[in-house]
Amino acid sequence: MKQNKNNIPVWNVRISKNGSTVFQKVGSSINIDRRLYKEDIQVSIVHTEMLFKQKIISFKVKNKIIWGLNKIKNEIIKKKFNFSTIHEDIHMNIEKRLFEIIGDDAGFVHTGRSRNDQVITDLKLWLQSSTKEINNLLISIMKSILKISEDNIKTIMPGFTHLKNAQPISFAHYLLAYIEMFKRDKNRFTHNLITLSENPLGSAALSGTSFNIDRNYTTKKLKFSKPTDNSIDAVSDRDFVIDFLYSVSVCSLHISRFAEDFIIWNSDAFKLIKLNDKIVTGSSIMPQKKNPDPLEFLRGKTGSAYGNLISMLTILKGLPLSYFKDLQDDKELVFKSYDQIKYSLQILNEILKNFSVDKKRMYEFAGEGYTTATDLADYIVKDLKISFRRAYEITSSIVNYAEKNKKRLSDLSINDIKKIEPRLKDEVIEIFDLKNSIKSKKSYGGTAFENIKKMIKKYKKEIK
Repeated sequence: MKQNKNNIPVWNVRISKNGSTVFQKVGSSINIDRRLYKEDIQVSIVHTEMLFKQKIISFKVKNKIIWGLNKIKNEIIKKKFNFSTIHEDIHMNIEKRLFEIIGDDAGFVHTGRSRNDQVITDLKLWLQSSTKEINNLLISIMKSILKISEDNIKTIMPGFTHLKNAQPISFAHYLLAYIEMFKRDKNRFTHNLITLSENPLGSAALSGTSFNIDRNYTTKKLKFSKPTDNSIDAVSDRDFVIDFLYSVSVCSLHISRFAEDFIIWNSDAFKLIKLNDKIVTGSSIMPQKKNPDPLEFLRGKTGSAYGNLISMLTILKGLPLSYFKDLQDDKELVFKSYDQIKYSLQILNEILKNFSVDKKRMYEFAGEGYTTATDLADYIVKDLKISFRRAYEITSSIVNYAEKNKKRLSDLSINDIKKIEPRLKDEVIEIFDLKNSIKSKKSYGGTAFENIKKMIKKYKKEIK
């Protein structure tokens, strides 16, 4: 093999004419997959060690290759490496530089493998570490939520259905709903690590290789759990990419729902929370404005996450086996989604640390909209031993009476209530107290203060 002194692609021995300049510009992926340089060099070093172990290359060649690869790694870290679009991707850029450093012996590094299995191995390794980083950010988010929850167990707010006041709840109980969502997100990402644990290296282009390679050795060295079982599937599989993009999409959805709630609650119509100046921006024309732009950013970026998932699904839906150039787009979609979810989680954590609750306003608002009506219906069932549907009718009549007379339920006298249902006792008035309403929701998972304390304690043990 001759050293490539003219800086031409390796396939120019077979393809005599230079590729289209336009395609070279748009078909090169080096500006995207250069992020995989650490993984690519790690994979090449392990592959080289395996080739020596299997007596496919000599000790001298092995050492030269590994020395050269480590030199290239240091060059990239120190920003002294020249990435070239002529060599298309990170794999060929590194290989070409290896030729410049150690000469023809660099040609042995690609023995028994293809870029097809090389790139998917790189991407799986990158996703393993990136997934763990996302999980750590989710843990940080959940810890922030738990801290706020502890301080707001007895902060009373209205729980909403259809954005209408429904029943009084604890603000902490509301926050813990997002703990559940982010726990599921973390579980999804963690589950993805299982599918990322199969090693494709050694599948070569699609059929395996005739060289006596040891895939179990590379699997162990690269810390995969097992080698892939089918070489065709190994190089064409992008299910793990879909799993990652889906997990990012669902997590983004949860972040967006949180952002939407806070945007509404921060509005002048609700005034339930106040955002610190660190997490608002101003208006170019209205001096008084403090806009919740970071929250709107979180809500808006969710669309990008969905788009990346749909793009990958569309690429794969009609793709025959095995490898095609179409699959090159997987990395750009993965990197974009990773960057988006990473920044979104970091921004969300900043928001969680820079807002305050208007407890008085929350309490007052919780008393609007007849939010204890269901408590009254439940009481009537237990006190009068009648069906819930009949109790519902009686309660509706009492609510209608209060509405007609422009009173809250808590403003009604026992005489007002007995005009509609004479059998009710004087103690029924206590039902309309917001705290009593919350305390009564003792069913597992309910908003009772004691329940919340137990759940916070439970989450603290789980989230580490």
